[in-house]
Amino acid sequence: MKRFERLKEIQRLDPERDFLEIYRLTVTYEFPWDVTRALELALYRTYAVPSIGRLLAETAELTERPQKRYDDTALLLDTVVEHGFDSEAGRTAVRRINRMHRSYDISNDDMRYVLCTFVVTPKRWLDTYGWRRLSDHELRALAAYYRTLGDRMGIQDVPRTYEDFEQVLDSYEDEHFGWDPGARAVSDATLGLMGSWYPRPLAPVVRRAGLALLDDSLLTTFRYRRPGPVARGLTRGALRLRARAVRLLPPRSTPRYARQNPEIKGYRDGYDVARLGTFPTPGVRGCPVAHGRPSDATTE
Repeated sequence: MKRFERLKEIQRLDPERDFLEIYRLTVTYEFPWDVTRALELALYRTYAVPSIGRLLAETAELTERPQKRYDDTALLLDTVVEHGFDSEAGRTAVRRINRMHRSYDISNDDMRYVLCTFVVTPKRWLDTYGWRRLSDHELRALAAYYRTLGDRMGIQDVPRTYEDFEQVLDSYEDEHFGWDPGARAVSDATLGLMGSWYPRPLAPVVRRAGLALLDDSLLTTFRYRRPGPVARGLTRGALRLRARAVRLLPPRSTPRYARQNPEIKGYRDGYDVARLGTFPTPGVRGCPVAHGRPSDATTE
């Protein structure tokens, strides 16, 4: 297969009807490494909204058990990609996501914003560091995929098009980004987790590289010192060089799912989707009751 053959395959599909197949081809064949990094950054962005970052700090999942939280989040989201929304595994994954969220008092606006990060951040990452940009077909399928996920999660007023997702994200960040000490602790724990994936002497380098990838709005919100031009130039230049190299490689012949990534550390012997995630105990670390959220029986 030639380098752009899969893109031609994608463009023969209908982005509204075949959005799952298009999204699966895009994220597991065309950009598996890039989309993994982009979704990590997408979730990281959400910490800068104090209501989100503070809750994550209160649950202590990302500060005390960051690897497990990373693994569970990646595997639950990827189960839907691999098996589809209407498969038993996909329905179980969405049900787990919903039950965890409904254990806490999370506003619809915050939930919708998080969903927007999953759409906008990968597109912006690939614009800058991908071996090619997403096609219009892929953008339409991306929006349709996350519209469907948002509907299954019971999120209200989900954006319809990519442009709608982008507008909601930008306006929400402009209005809500702000300092919170708990959110900063979650940010530090996340950077520490990423450093732990490499030999110990490289951990400070990984942290500096991570900071070099953050935009000024995130650096200001978390009160990090702005990386110098050398650190930013080397980090971003290395990613662009990687993109050029990937463009010259033959295309993938098999899909790559999150469960195959080396960053997933906690399930070497396999896992049960129904047991992934947290099972909050009433009265422990956060609000255990759902406030105005639909019941599990009505939305999966």
